Amino acid sequence: MNHSTGTLYIVSAPSGAGKTSLVKALIDAQPNIRVSVSHTTRAMRPGEADGVNYHFVDRAEFVRMIEHGDFLEQAEVFGNLYGTSQSALQRTLDEGHDLILEIDWQGAQQVRKLMPAARSIFILPPTQQALRQRLTNRGQDSDEIIDGRMREAVSEMSHYNEYDFVVINDDFATALEDLKAIFRANKLQLDQQQGRFNELLSQLLA
Repeated sequence: MNHSTGTLYIVSAPSGAGKTSLVKALIDAQPNIRVSVSHTTRAMRPGEADGVNYHFVDRAEFVRMIEHGDFLEQAEVFGNLYGTSQSALQRTLDEGHDLILEIDWQGAQQVRKLMPAARSIFILPPTQQALRQRLTNRGQDSDEIIDGRMREAVSEMSHYNEYDFVVINDDFATALEDLKAIFRANKLQLDQQQGRFNELLSQLLA
């Protein structure tokens, strides 16, 4: 069987839609899928590790990387810079792993231009009310901050129609199955199957 390169998946969602939990559950179930680790200038939060959650760098280092053209996409969110290293990403795909890039719609637009073969998935909450409830349940933000995050979320959600797939996270288990189905179906596409079963296909037609 021949080697097949991995597929890059862009996954976006408003804050509170459950993207992080869904992606974690997907990766636990399918070890061949990796998550791209972004660079950021934001401070490390308790429980996070450098190189696992993010590559934590200072602003000067981030700017240097921009100048060297290292980033496939970058964005400023709430005053912090975030970016994706193109070389690290390509290395993972070349090793045959599918790779998930968790970014917002602006980053997704930048990546699609540079890597048109990427597949994109948008995760939506079932209702605005459910989204507000999830944001409130975190218990770490004031009403004012939650209002701001809700406005941000509505603005983010308006870009869902730029994506290949839409998953609605009402019931977690169902949303996870939907996500798995996207990855599984993509593996069955012609070019993927040709890459993996080149020899078999030749034998079948001999």
